[in-house]
Amino acid sequence: MKQTEIIILAAAIIIFFFLIGIRIVRPTHRGLVERLGRYKRFANPGFNWIIPVIDRLYQVNVTEVMVDAQPQEIITNDNLNARVDAQVYFKVKNDEQSVKNSQYNVNNYQWQIVNLARTTLRNIIGTLTLKSANSERGKINSELQKTLREETGSWGIEIVRTELKEIDPPKDVQETMNKVVKAENEKIAAVDFATATETMADGARRAEIKRADGVKQARILAAEGEAQAIKLVNEAAQAYFIGNAQVLKRMEVAEKALAHNAKIVVPADTQLINVIGEMAGLVPLPPAPESVQK
Repeated sequence: MKQTEIIILAAAIIIFFFLIGIRIVRPTHRGLVERLGRYKRFANPGFNWIIPVIDRLYQVNVTEVMVDAQPQEIITNDNLNARVDAQVYFKVKNDEQSVKNSQYNVNNYQWQIVNLARTTLRNIIGTLTLKSANSERGKINSELQKTLREETGSWGIEIVRTELKEIDPPKDVQETMNKVVKAENEKIAAVDFATATETMADGARRAEIKRADGVKQARILAAEGEAQAIKLVNEAAQAYFIGNAQVLKRMEVAEKALAHNAKIVVPADTQLINVIGEMAGLVPLPPAPESVQK
Protein backbone atom coordinates (compact mmCIF):
# COMPACT_ATOMS: atom_id res chain seq x y z
CA MET A 1 0.00 0.00 0.00
CA LYS A 2 1.36 3.32 -1.01
CA GLN A 3 1.98 6.13 1.44
CA THR A 4 -0.64 8.35 -0.23
CA GLU A 5 -3.26 5.71 0.16
CA ILE A 6 -2.36 5.30 3.81
CA ILE A 7 -2.77 9.05 4.39
CA ILE A 8 -6.15 9.09 2.62
CA LEU A 9 -7.34 6.11 4.64
CA ALA A 10 -6.20 7.70 7.89
CA ALA A 11 -7.93 10.96 6.98
CA ALA A 12 -11.13 9.10 6.16
CA ILE A 13 -10.99 7.30 9.49
CA ILE A 14 -10.47 10.56 11.35
CA ILE A 15 -13.32 12.27 9.51
CA PHE A 16 -15.62 9.31 10.14
CA PHE A 17 -14.58 9.25 13.80
CA PHE A 18 -15.31 13.00 14.07
CA LEU A 19 -18.66 12.76 12.33
CA ILE A 20 -20.01 9.95 14.47
CA GLY A 21 -19.13 11.97 17.58
CA ILE A 22 -21.27 14.97 16.61
CA ARG A 23 -24.36 15.55 18.76
CA ILE A 24 -26.92 18.35 18.24
CA VAL A 25 -28.94 19.44 21.28
CA ARG A 26 -32.26 21.20 20.58
CA PRO A 27 -33.33 24.37 22.48
CA THR A 28 -36.04 22.33 24.23
CA HIS A 29 -33.44 19.98 25.73
CA ARG A 30 -30.29 19.95 27.81
CA GLY A 31 -27.62 17.23 27.72
CA LEU A 32 -25.57 15.23 30.17
CA VAL A 33 -22.32 13.78 28.86
CA GLU A 34 -21.07 10.64 30.61
CA ARG A 35 -17.66 9.13 30.05
CA LEU A 36 -17.28 5.45 30.87
CA GLY A 37 -20.36 5.62 33.10
CA ARG A 38 -19.36 8.76 35.04
CA TYR A 39 -20.76 12.29 34.63
CA LYS A 40 -18.37 14.38 32.56
CA ARG A 41 -19.98 17.65 31.54
CA PHE A 42 -23.18 19.58 30.75
CA ALA A 43 -24.29 19.98 27.12
CA ASN A 44 -26.10 23.19 26.18
CA PRO A 45 -28.32 23.57 23.08
CA GLY A 46 -26.45 23.57 19.79
CA PHE A 47 -23.36 21.69 18.54
CA ASN A 48 -21.68 19.22 20.86
CA TRP A 49 -19.00 16.62 20.22
CA ILE A 50 -18.31 13.50 22.22
CA ILE A 51 -15.71 10.75 21.94
CA PRO A 52 -17.43 7.88 20.19
CA VAL A 53 -17.78 4.66 22.15
CA ILE A 54 -16.24 6.23 25.26
CA ASP A 55 -18.76 9.08 25.81
CA ARG A 56 -22.55 9.04 25.82
CA LEU A 57 -24.92 12.01 25.64
CA TYR A 58 -28.28 11.85 27.44
CA GLN A 59 -30.78 14.56 26.42
CA VAL A 60 -33.40 15.78 28.93
CA ASN A 61 -36.57 17.64 27.92
CA VAL A 62 -36.92 20.90 29.88
CA THR A 63 -40.30 22.02 28.46
CA GLU A 64 -43.55 21.93 30.46
CA VAL A 65 -45.18 18.50 30.61
CA MET A 66 -48.69 17.46 31.69
CA VAL A 67 -49.39 14.10 33.31
CA ASP A 68 -52.78 12.69 34.29
CA ALA A 69 -53.03 11.40 37.85
CA GLN A 70 -55.60 8.87 36.56
CA PRO A 71 -59.14 8.56 38.03
CA GLN A 72 -59.46 6.89 41.42
CA GLU A 73 -62.20 6.22 43.99
CA ILE A 74 -61.69 8.16 47.22
CA ILE A 75 -63.85 7.88 50.34
CA THR A 76 -64.75 11.35 51.61
CA ASN A 77 -65.21 12.35 55.24
CA ASP A 78 -68.98 11.76 54.96
CA ASN A 79 -68.41 8.16 53.79
CA LEU A 80 -69.20 8.72 50.12
CA ASN A 81 -67.18 7.33 47.23
CA ALA A 82 -66.02 10.10 44.95
CA ARG A 83 -64.36 9.59 41.61
CA VAL A 84 -61.39 11.99 41.55
CA ASP A 85 -59.02 12.85 38.73
CA ALA A 86 -56.34 15.53 38.48
CA GLN A 87 -53.67 16.84 36.15
CA VAL A 88 -50.16 17.93 37.10
CA TYR A 89 -48.11 20.36 35.02
CA PHE A 90 -44.36 20.32 35.64
CA LYS A 91 -40.99 20.77 33.97
CA VAL A 92 -37.32 20.06 34.60
CA LYS A 93 -35.41 23.21 35.47
CA ASN A 94 -32.87 24.05 32.76
CA ASP A 95 -29.82 24.64 34.96
CA GLU A 96 -27.08 21.99 35.17
CA GLN A 97 -27.70 20.88 38.74
CA SER A 98 -31.47 20.48 38.23
CA VAL A 99 -30.99 18.45 35.06
CA LYS A 100 -28.48 16.20 36.89
CA ASN A 101 -30.89 15.77 39.83
CA SER A 102 -33.75 14.76 37.52
CA GLN A 103 -31.59 11.91 36.19
CA TYR A 104 -29.53 10.88 39.18
CA ASN A 105 -31.80 11.56 42.20
CA VAL A 106 -35.03 9.91 41.02
CA ASN A 107 -35.96 7.01 38.78
CA ASN A 108 -38.68 7.83 36.21
CA TYR A 109 -39.85 11.10 37.74
CA GLN A 110 -43.09 11.20 35.69
CA TRP A 111 -44.31 7.93 37.18
CA GLN A 112 -43.23 9.11 40.62
CA ILE A 113 -45.15 12.39 40.28
CA VAL A 114 -48.34 10.57 39.21
CA ASN A 115 -48.28 8.26 42.22
CA LEU A 116 -47.38 11.05 44.59
CA ALA A 117 -50.30 13.14 43.28
CA ARG A 118 -52.74 10.23 43.74
CA THR A 119 -51.60 9.65 47.30
CA THR A 120 -51.77 13.34 48.17
CA LEU A 121 -55.31 13.61 46.75
CA ARG A 122 -56.47 10.73 48.94
CA ASN A 123 -55.02 12.42 52.01
CA ILE A 124 -56.60 15.80 51.22
CA ILE A 125 -60.06 14.75 50.04
CA GLY A 126 -60.37 12.10 52.76
CA THR A 127 -60.63 14.92 55.33
CA LEU A 128 -63.39 16.76 53.42
CA THR A 129 -67.07 16.12 52.79
CA LEU A 130 -68.19 15.67 49.21
CA LYS A 131 -69.92 19.07 49.20
CA SER A 132 -66.91 20.92 50.61
CA ALA A 133 -64.57 19.12 48.22
CA ASN A 134 -66.59 20.40 45.26
CA SER A 135 -66.79 23.93 46.64
CA GLU A 136 -63.10 24.14 47.65
CA ARG A 137 -61.38 23.06 44.44
CA GLY A 138 -59.00 26.01 44.59
CA LYS A 139 -57.90 25.06 48.10
CA ILE A 140 -57.35 21.41 47.06
CA ASN A 141 -55.28 22.51 44.06
CA SER A 142 -53.13 24.74 46.25
CA GLU A 143 -52.49 22.03 48.85
CA LEU A 144 -51.72 19.46 46.15
CA GLN A 145 -49.25 21.79 44.43
CA LYS A 146 -47.60 22.71 47.73
CA THR A 147 -47.09 19.06 48.70
CA LEU A 148 -45.71 18.09 45.29
CA ARG A 149 -43.25 21.01 45.37
CA GLU A 150 -41.96 19.98 48.77
CA GLU A 151 -41.59 16.32 47.81
CA THR A 152 -39.92 16.98 44.45
CA GLY A 153 -37.59 19.71 45.64
CA SER A 154 -34.52 17.48 45.31
CA TRP A 155 -35.51 16.15 41.87
CA GLY A 156 -34.74 19.32 39.92
CA ILE A 157 -38.46 19.52 39.06
CA GLU A 158 -40.69 22.63 39.07
CA ILE A 159 -44.39 21.94 39.71
CA VAL A 160 -46.03 24.64 37.57
CA ARG A 161 -49.66 24.02 38.58
CA THR A 162 -52.19 21.32 39.42
CA GLU A 163 -55.83 21.11 38.34
CA LEU A 164 -58.67 18.90 39.51
CA LYS A 165 -60.45 17.49 36.48
CA GLU A 166 -63.42 15.98 38.30
CA ILE A 167 -64.86 15.12 41.71
CA ASP A 168 -67.89 13.03 40.85
CA PRO A 169 -70.11 11.33 43.46
CA PRO A 170 -71.88 8.00 42.84
CA LYS A 171 -74.79 8.12 40.40
CA ASP A 172 -77.56 7.79 43.01
CA VAL A 173 -75.98 10.50 45.17
CA GLN A 174 -75.64 12.75 42.13
CA GLU A 175 -79.36 12.32 41.33
CA THR A 176 -80.31 13.18 44.91
CA MET A 177 -78.08 16.24 44.86
CA ASN A 178 -79.65 17.36 41.58
CA LYS A 179 -83.13 17.07 43.10
CA VAL A 180 -82.05 19.09 46.13
CA VAL A 181 -80.55 21.79 43.91
CA LYS A 182 -83.70 21.87 41.78
CA ALA A 183 -85.91 22.22 44.87
CA GLU A 184 -83.74 25.04 46.20
CA ASN A 185 -83.88 26.84 42.84
CA GLU A 186 -87.68 26.50 42.74
CA LYS A 187 -87.89 27.83 46.29
CA ILE A 188 -85.74 30.83 45.40
CA ALA A 189 -87.85 31.45 42.28
CA ALA A 190 -91.07 31.33 44.35
CA VAL A 191 -89.64 33.77 46.90
CA ASP A 192 -88.52 36.11 44.12
CA PHE A 193 -91.99 35.96 42.51
CA ALA A 194 -93.70 36.71 45.84
CA THR A 195 -91.31 39.59 46.45
CA ALA A 196 -91.95 41.01 42.98
CA THR A 197 -95.73 40.73 43.47
CA GLU A 198 -95.50 42.45 46.84
CA THR A 199 -93.38 45.19 45.32
CA MET A 200 -95.90 45.75 42.53
CA ALA A 201 -98.78 45.89 45.04
CA ASP A 202 -96.85 48.32 47.21
CA GLY A 203 -96.12 50.46 44.15
CA ALA A 204 -99.81 50.51 43.18
CA ARG A 205 -100.79 51.43 46.74
CA ARG A 206 -98.27 54.25 46.78
CA ALA A 207 -99.58 55.48 43.43
CA GLU A 208 -103.17 55.55 44.75
CA ILE A 209 -102.03 57.41 47.85
CA LYS A 210 -100.22 59.98 45.72
CA ARG A 211 -103.26 60.34 43.44
CA ALA A 212 -105.55 60.87 46.46
CA ASP A 213 -103.07 63.38 47.91
CA GLY A 214 -103.13 65.20 44.57
CA VAL A 215 -106.94 65.42 44.54
CA LYS A 216 -106.93 66.54 48.17
CA GLN A 217 -104.32 69.18 47.48
CA ALA A 218 -106.27 70.43 44.45
CA ARG A 219 -109.43 70.76 46.52
CA ILE A 220 -107.57 72.55 49.28
CA LEU A 221 -106.07 74.98 46.78
CA ALA A 222 -109.51 75.58 45.21
CA ALA A 223 -111.07 76.21 48.63
CA GLU A 224 -108.24 78.52 49.55
CA GLY A 225 -108.79 80.38 46.27
CA GLU A 226 -112.49 80.79 46.93
CA ALA A 227 -111.81 81.93 50.47
CA GLN A 228 -109.29 84.44 49.19
CA ALA A 229 -111.81 85.72 46.64
CA ILE A 230 -114.50 86.11 49.30
CA LYS A 231 -112.02 87.87 51.51
CA LEU A 232 -111.14 90.31 48.73
CA VAL A 233 -114.86 90.97 48.04
CA ASN A 234 -115.51 91.62 51.70
CA GLU A 235 -112.55 93.95 51.91
CA ALA A 236 -113.74 95.84 48.82
CA ALA A 237 -117.29 96.11 50.21
CA GLN A 238 -116.04 97.38 53.51
CA ALA A 239 -113.85 99.94 51.79
CA TYR A 240 -116.64 101.20 49.54
CA PHE A 241 -119.58 101.22 51.92
CA ILE A 242 -117.77 102.47 54.97
CA GLY A 243 -120.05 105.05 56.63
CA ASN A 244 -122.91 104.11 54.29
CA ALA A 245 -124.65 101.44 56.33
CA GLN A 246 -128.09 102.65 55.27
CA VAL A 247 -127.18 102.47 51.58
CA LEU A 248 -125.83 98.92 52.02
CA LYS A 249 -129.02 97.88 53.74
CA ARG A 250 -131.06 99.31 50.86
CA MET A 251 -128.89 97.41 48.39
CA GLU A 252 -129.60 94.15 50.21
CA VAL A 253 -133.35 94.87 50.15
CA ALA A 254 -133.17 95.66 46.43
CA GLU A 255 -131.24 92.45 45.76
CA LYS A 256 -133.86 90.36 47.55
CA ALA A 257 -136.69 92.10 45.75
CA LEU A 258 -135.11 91.62 42.33
CA ALA A 259 -134.51 87.95 43.14
CA HIS A 260 -138.35 87.57 43.41
CA ASN A 261 -139.05 89.75 40.36
CA ALA A 262 -140.62 92.37 42.65
CA LYS A 263 -140.97 95.97 41.49
CA ILE A 264 -139.83 98.72 43.75
CA VAL A 265 -139.84 102.47 43.31
CA VAL A 266 -136.62 104.24 44.07
CA PRO A 267 -136.43 108.04 44.07
CA ALA A 268 -134.33 109.25 41.20
CA ASP A 269 -132.27 111.61 43.26
CA THR A 270 -131.42 109.11 45.95
CA GLN A 271 -127.93 108.01 46.73
CA LEU A 272 -128.84 104.37 46.04
CA ILE A 273 -129.36 105.13 42.35
CA ASN A 274 -125.93 106.68 42.18
CA VAL A 275 -124.37 103.67 43.89
CA ILE A 276 -126.07 101.21 41.53
CA GLY A 277 -125.01 103.26 38.56
CA GLU A 278 -121.41 103.42 39.63
CA MET A 279 -121.35 99.64 40.24
CA ALA A 280 -122.81 99.07 36.78
CA GLY A 281 -120.30 101.46 35.21
CA LEU A 282 -122.93 104.07 34.28
CA VAL A 283 -122.72 107.81 34.72
CA PRO A 284 -126.01 109.55 35.63
CA LEU A 285 -127.28 112.15 33.16
CA PRO A 286 -127.11 115.78 34.22
CA PRO A 287 -130.45 117.44 35.05
CA ALA A 288 -132.28 119.09 32.10
CA PRO A 289 -132.38 122.93 31.86
CA GLU A 290 -135.41 124.70 33.32
CA SER A 291 -136.49 126.04 29.93
CA VAL A 292 -136.75 122.53 28.54
CA GLN A 293 -138.60 121.30 31.61
CA LYS A 294 -141.18 123.91 31.10
